[in-house]
Amino acid sequence: MAKVILTPTQTPTLFLEAENITPDVFAGKNAAEIAALHGFVGKTTVTLGDYFTVKGEGGATAADTTVVVNGDVSRVKYIGMKMSAGEVIVNGNADMYVGGWMTGGKITVNGDIEAFAGLGMTGGELIVNGNAGNYLGAAYRGDWRGMQGGEIRVSGNAGSDVGTFMRGGTIVVGGNIDVHVGTHMEGGTIIVKGDAKSRVGGQMVKGTIYVYGDIDVMMPGFQYRNDADLEVDGEEGHFALYEGDMGERHPKRKGVVTYGQLYMKY
Repeated sequence: MAKVILTPTQTPTLFLEAENITPDVFAGKNAAEIAALHGFVGKTTVTLGDYFTVKGEGGATAADTTVVVNGDVSRVKYIGMKMSAGEVIVNGNADMYVGGWMTGGKITVNGDIEAFAGLGMTGGELIVNGNAGNYLGAAYRGDWRGMQGGEIRVSGNAGSDVGTFMRGGTIVVGGNIDVHVGTHMEGGTIIVKGDAKSRVGGQMVKGTIYVYGDIDVMMPGFQYRNDADLEVDGEEGHFALYEGDMGERHPKRKGVVTYGQLYMKY
């Protein structure tokens, strides 16, 4: 697989919007062509070569292309946006919108990421070996289509509003999570292996949430159903099942009302 290596040379005075850092865009281009690709700092049009040294070249297709970013890009937005194939590896922290609207491929961030990562994604993998910000796997502001497919894994903690309007796919958070998990959720799975604060599953219609630790305040719209022994993410455990949010509309399937499912691990 062909590899392109980007190394930051300076920190943007504002934030660098770099939606062109994807295997899809780099495929078929040499180092000079990649360096000439545009980005934005505020209203100013810049090139990737203004902020990175570029080594290597893209493969014939996105699937044949790996992009490696070596260094801190905590002021660089949109890395891997709308990518469909290939791989992106960030060896450092990254800013907002990592993997936004991605449809395939794999992104690995060996550091922390900011808000709106995996926004509206429909496929692929986003692996974060650090912490994630708010609105992970959520919908864009004003939209009702959150994450619809693929998988997001965060080894550390995550912020608030994770999985807002989520409709499919899987989010796994290895640590703790802030408020508003799975708000307006219509499908998919969220697994929290640490603690969660209040408003878990608020206005949830369908989908499944697992919380291994404590929830500070349980939503009043969830009702206990039964205990169950389950295998979740390769681990066996004993869980209490709550269904809800009872205050929301809920569809019927074969005459049976479908509720969101919230599992608390004992």
